[in-house]
Amino acid sequence: MDWTIFHALNGLMRGRDGAQDAAEVFNAWAIFAVVAVAGSVWFLARPGGSLRSKLAALSAAAAAGLALLVNAVLGTLWYHPRPFVGHPHATVLLIDHGRDNSFPSDHASVAFAVAFAVLVFHRRLGVLLVVAAAGVGLDRILVGVHYPLDVAASVLVGLGSALLVTQLGRQPLAWAARQLSRLSDPVVLALHARIGRLTTRR
Repeated sequence: MDWTIFHALNGLMRGRDGAQDAAEVFNAWAIFAVVAVAGSVWFLARPGGSLRSKLAALSAAAAAGLALLVNAVLGTLWYHPRPFVGHPHATVLLIDHGRDNSFPSDHASVAFAVAFAVLVFHRRLGVLLVVAAAGVGLDRILVGVHYPLDVAASVLVGLGSALLVTQLGRQPLAWAARQLSRLSDPVVLALHARIGRLTTRR
């Protein structure tokens, strides 16, 4: 079943240059966009105000780190050859990639961990990031480096990591947010003041 689904999805790329180019570009930039958006949430917080947005950003970072750690452990428990290794002539491979373990997908795990962590604090933005994370996972299949099972496992890893961080780690993260705010709040206030002056001049 895993191979059948992979073959059907990955096979969509065969002979379609435009789709291949889009899949390659998305693969190269989507994960960075998800992480960057989650990190920028920190600056949505009003200096001296609610820590919600700052907790979202810190939780996303912590969840991503935890997801990678969980993946490292899972990778030692089960080895799953990459599709282009197990089925070299039947896989449409669009990017260069090492012939290492395919299970789970680090890209997808990080994307889902970040997205679910933000979702706890910002529903609308979190939903958008979950959709983007799903795109990351699907794209890893389209470019030929992961099976659907790898991505499905990554959804669970990302969700579990986000829940652990946002539920059990909220107090230490809140403390860290307050300490880091001492550095970021003066910068944010200065930027707001400068933008206000520029707007007034216009």
